[in-house]
Amino acid sequence: MIVRILGEGQLDVDDSHLAELNQLDERVEDAVDAGDEAALADALAGLLARVREIGRPLDDAVLADSDLILPGADSDLAQLRSFLDDSGAADGLIPG
Repeated sequence: MIVRILGEGQLDVDDSHLAELNQLDERVEDAVDAGDEAALADALAGLLARVREIGRPLDDAVLADSDLILPGADSDLAQLRSFLDDSGAADGLIPG
């Protein structure tokens, strides 16, 4: 699957990592639900770090539709809430 991190670019992530990424996404959701900025920063940083670790960066010349779009690392609570609302993501940033 192609994952875009806003402000950074796209990465090709093997679908076999979806369950692991969903667990990290749950931490992000919990922090948003709790209104906890510090927990959100940690959870989002962990999710994005793992995506960067397991993903293979796509060349900037490659134009591919993204299967998932994740907010940038500097996103705050209000931005995350808006991002989730705008994307219609009922189950977090990562479906499943």
